Amino acid sequence: MGLPRTFVSFSSTDIKFYWLMQAWKAHEHIDFNFTDCQLQQEIKSEDEAYIKRKCRERIDMAGTLAVLIGADTRYKHKYVRWEIEVAIEKGCRVIGVNLDGARRSVPETCPPVMRNIGAIFVPFSPKIVAYALRNYSMQPPDDDYFYKDRVYISLGY
Repeated sequence: MGLPRTFVSFSSTDIKFYWLMQAWKAHEHIDFNFTDCQLQQEIKSEDEAYIKRKCRERIDMAGTLAVLIGADTRYKHKYVRWEIEVAIEKGCRVIGVNLDGARRSVPETCPPVMRNIGAIFVPFSPKIVAYALRNYSMQPPDDDYFYKDRVYISLGY
């Protein structure tokens, strides 16, 4: 099976966590890899329609949306919420990655648009994110999902 084609959605205040994911991928001693469908360079434009068109092109290439969920993510309506909506519309599987280390959905930080859609929620850590990228399939859209402790134990947590 090929690497999961993934678009990573995040608040601009959390870009350092996206960069860290790229570092995990580049580090030879960390078992973490994915096909990154992000834009190759930052869009230097104020034209919202143009930016969204470019992001939609990249989301259309992906089968997975990984949402980095930080303190202000639930309030990012202009792009993050829109990216989630586009990914859901496309039928992408959705993985919520909690930057606070939570293993479940956190209502105080999770964007409401991704609640109860069949997404899984994991903490920001390379082993469990890689596991979710390789193994998770969307579940019925009536709940939020999470891995049981036995999965974390098997991964060495």
